[in-house]
Amino acid sequence: MSPATVRTRLDVPLRLSDGFVATAQVFTFDGLVDGGEHLALRLGDGTGTPLVRLHSECLTGDVFGSQRCDCGPQLREAVERIGDRGGYLLYLRQEGRGIGLYAKLDAYALQDTGLDTYDANLALGYGADQRDYTVAAQMLNALGETQVDLLSNNPDKAVQLDRLGVTVATRVPTGVHRSPANERYLAAKAHRGLHTLDLAPFPLDRPGA
Repeated sequence: MSPATVRTRLDVPLRLSDGFVATAQVFTFDGLVDGGEHLALRLGDGTGTPLVRLHSECLTGDVFGSQRCDCGPQLREAVERIGDRGGYLLYLRQEGRGIGLYAKLDAYALQDTGLDTYDANLALGYGADQRDYTVAAQMLNALGETQVDLLSNNPDKAVQLDRLGVTVATRVPTGVHRSPANERYLAAKAHRGLHTLDLAPFPLDRPGA
């Protein structure tokens, strides 16, 4: 794995859609293997093993609040939890599990015909999950971080980081951001992607609720 270097660092005040405020030190990089414009946001003042979230870009969820996924709420949760503990949010430009924005919307159309989120990607000729976390490992190495606590329900992220030389000391689960609109999506992530999600019934599941 070739090394990357920090290109720019600057402080950016954040104000999220619900009014939550924080200050992030934002890093850009040279030498990332895919040439993408990925960002690292340093949050909090912790001095121990950093809490790190690898967050794949989701325009529909992160910006427009789409409830078809849980990406927006996971991003919001990550900013606060990393700020409390100290660590990094890596914002990775891997829309639609690596297939791009338009293809993701094509996959949504197929999901409306009954396919799950993974089969929809496959039906379009893509991999079920095409994300590669080499750039994340490059970014962490450039920041001097070779051991992290990973904020994620996705075991593949930990496996890839470990293989790329970044030790995942602990995988810390995120919350389950569940609604009637994303139930099938979350179930597919749990059963097909092996995400550690507790999908026990909640009040909206009960007859008469």
